[in-house]
Amino acid sequence: MSALADHPYVKMNGLGNEIVVVDLRDRPERLTPEEARAAASPGGAPFDQLMVLYPARTPGTDAYVRIYNTDGSEAGACGNGMRCVADIVFADTGKTALTFETRAGIINAWKGEEPLVSTVDMGAPKFGWRDIPLAEEFRDTRAIELQIGPIDAPILHSPSVASMGNPHAVFWVDDPWAYDLGKIGPLLENHPIFPDRANITLAAVTGPDHLAMRTWERGAGLTKACGSAACATAVSAARTGRTGRRVRVTLPGGDLIIDWRTRDDHVLMTGPVEYERHGRFDPALFARDVTGATTSGASSPGATSGRAPAP
Repeated sequence: MSALADHPYVKMNGLGNEIVVVDLRDRPERLTPEEARAAASPGGAPFDQLMVLYPARTPGTDAYVRIYNTDGSEAGACGNGMRCVADIVFADTGKTALTFETRAGIINAWKGEEPLVSTVDMGAPKFGWRDIPLAEEFRDTRAIELQIGPIDAPILHSPSVASMGNPHAVFWVDDPWAYDLGKIGPLLENHPIFPDRANITLAAVTGPDHLAMRTWERGAGLTKACGSAACATAVSAARTGRTGRRVRVTLPGGDLIIDWRTRDDHVLMTGPVEYERHGRFDPALFARDVTGATTSGASSPGATSGRAPAP
């Protein structure tokens, strides 16, 4: 049976980015994509990202965090989710500063002066074409040759690309709401130029220190907020001379403050979190048939979970 069966969870959101947090530090079993998809199903706790806490594996860190998208794929980074995780661990430990490890590396978090507000250090962005990654070489990733629509009148073109622990493409537009992102997003997410797929953002510069944006999130779809996309958009705006290094970013769910720190190039994201509810996952969500496929019925005799210990 899945480690999630009858396990408690906390449903939260960061500016409407739907986050579910599960603490598996006392049962460190790595989840399968099927288990993550089952947890996200309507009978579970639908989420944009599932944040799973595991025991710290590096001295000096408070926990290792694995991040799952709705489709069961793993993400390297989720800024809004990390703020949610941090707020839970702040409350559990009484600490005001925390250090987490993720697939994307070490992430530090600080408790804000206001309740339910915190700052997360998302690390330094990467701009090399291999680091993002891209399928072919581009010497200048401030604007790559990519477009959608007729060649002589493209709908979108020349995005800035960057990695914030996951790949991002930022298309600069006059109005992010003037496009059918629900239709365009999946096409661009899965474009061959992005071997690991990509988060697709439409962004507009509305002032010298203000951006507005919408994001189609890799593995999750349309979302009210994507913290790593806000970071990628802010650094891309500064890198292309559109803004300075500290900006307010307005997403459909609200505002984040992004500060691309000069002394070490780390990107700091400050914003709120909100608690929605506590719950437990129904064990029936994770019942398996003899092929190992997740079903919504009873568990078949002899079924195995196929889980492996979390690293």
